[in-house]
Amino acid sequence: MSDLPRKAVTRTAKLAALPLGFAGRATWGLGKRIGGRSADLVGRELQQRTAEQLFRVLGELKGGAMKFGQALSVFESALPEEIAGPYRAALTKLQEAAPPMPTDSVHAILAERLGADWRELFTEFEDKPSAAASIGQVHRAVWHDGREVAVKVQYPGAGAALLSDLSQLGRFARLLGPLIPGMDIKPLISELRDRVSEELDYALEAEAQQAHAEEFADDPDVRVPAVVHQGDQVLVTEWMEGVPLSEVIANGTQEERDRAGQLLARFLFSGTARTGLLHADPHPGNFRLLTGDAPDGPAEKWRLGVLDFGTVDRLPDGLPSTIGASLRMTLDGEAEAVYELLCEEGFVKESIELDPDAVLDYLLPIIEPAQVDDFTFTRSWMRTQAARIADPRSPAYQLGRQLNLPPSYLLIHRVTLSTIGVLCQLGATVRLRDELESWLPGFTTDDASTTGVPTPSVPGQSIPAEEETPA
Repeated sequence: MSDLPRKAVTRTAKLAALPLGFAGRATWGLGKRIGGRSADLVGRELQQRTAEQLFRVLGELKGGAMKFGQALSVFESALPEEIAGPYRAALTKLQEAAPPMPTDSVHAILAERLGADWRELFTEFEDKPSAAASIGQVHRAVWHDGREVAVKVQYPGAGAALLSDLSQLGRFARLLGPLIPGMDIKPLISELRDRVSEELDYALEAEAQQAHAEEFADDPDVRVPAVVHQGDQVLVTEWMEGVPLSEVIANGTQEERDRAGQLLARFLFSGTARTGLLHADPHPGNFRLLTGDAPDGPAEKWRLGVLDFGTVDRLPDGLPSTIGASLRMTLDGEAEAVYELLCEEGFVKESIELDPDAVLDYLLPIIEPAQVDDFTFTRSWMRTQAARIADPRSPAYQLGRQLNLPPSYLLIHRVTLSTIGVLCQLGATVRLRDELESWLPGFTTDDASTTGVPTPSVPGQSIPAEEETPA
């Protein structure tokens, strides 16, 4: 790969080949079984070949295809263990890297977007990208004032590629459904498509990142790199060194996993309460563990570094208090009150009548992590929940099909599920209830628990977007 494939016909042809490949492998598998090989063995081989083809294509195309792959990657914990291995290997490749643009293309883009004298902005600039993602890649550099920085360069044609990919993927979403049990793929693709314009707007991203950077500037647990310069489709931020979360997932000690999981849960709830913004892209490639002066421990001194604010949900009042209140009442067994609140918020349509006790039984296993002082998130727990909701023979499946997810909760729902998926990948033991009591409005009956939360800052602080080129 030398560049982002921009010709619609090329991208469409690659994506259109996916369902044909699925069908071809199914026919191949049938032939193998007729030939005497066991169904289990053939099934595992089919899963492995499907994973390899799917995520190779998604990674090569970048754009919306890769964005979709990254969104899926946090849900691999829901896959049955006998087939999770091949997916895990293919999915994690999408979390940190993609084929880079050639150096000449990068230089041409920087000259076009920062000016012909763009090199004067930097004392050093590494041509080899340090990371590549769905719509852009990142280069390490040194700003003219001596600060180490990350230079995020958007791929040419990224917008058209995003829309084209997601439209094409939406056409065969039904075929992708079996990849992740219990998950409806089509709404995920639709929601990603709705966010395209925000993802491409580096000015919005700079505002959201700077709001977080200022709020967490002196925080002992979380760090967000400050914005240094923002131009047309180029974003320069402070460089942040750290251990990628994907490495902790793969090789971390239990102490490191637990620390990472606790900080991830803390950021999910505190970030929104403190900034009025919800970081909406929680895949492992967007997080680092910052070891600071203690690279060999203790892990409780480590901080969580957070990257990529291209997709955020704007919630000026923090997470809706309905979430906290319904969660608290569910834990207290108040079936009628929970059902009434869900009806008021549109989770149960007016044309449908459900048994409140059945709704409570549906919710309780999902919120098990909030029932105890600390909870160990595991892949087996995730698989159990996914199987319960995905099995047509299960009462949970039948009830779940009758519930409705209001549009205003869609992104919150996906971010929460994605974060839980990462916690299960980590296998982390987390004091989730502590974070809910500290940061989730409505979770406690004590009003002081929410009135003490800092007032959310408003995006739009002064950002050095038009810093002058040094003489």
